[in-house]
Amino acid sequence: MNKQNKEIVKACIDEVAKTLQLPPSVKHPKGRNPHAHIARVIKDTCGSSYTELSDESLPIVLEIIQYCRNHPF
Repeated sequence: MNKQNKEIVKACIDEVAKTLQLPPSVKHPKGRNPHAHIARVIKDTCGSSYTELSDESLPIVLEIIQYCRNHPF
């Protein structure tokens, strides 16, 4: 992904992570990191980090981020 698209994705992740309320987990006694959660969902769904994806994947990545906003698990 080119630099401009990476910045778009990062800004979108930051925006969603500010309001994302993740349920508590015994694995994370100090609380869960919403930025890491979203990045992990992207990686699990697409098979690699958003930085390693092609520019054509940008709409899909943005859709995944919005999905995380609506379904925080």
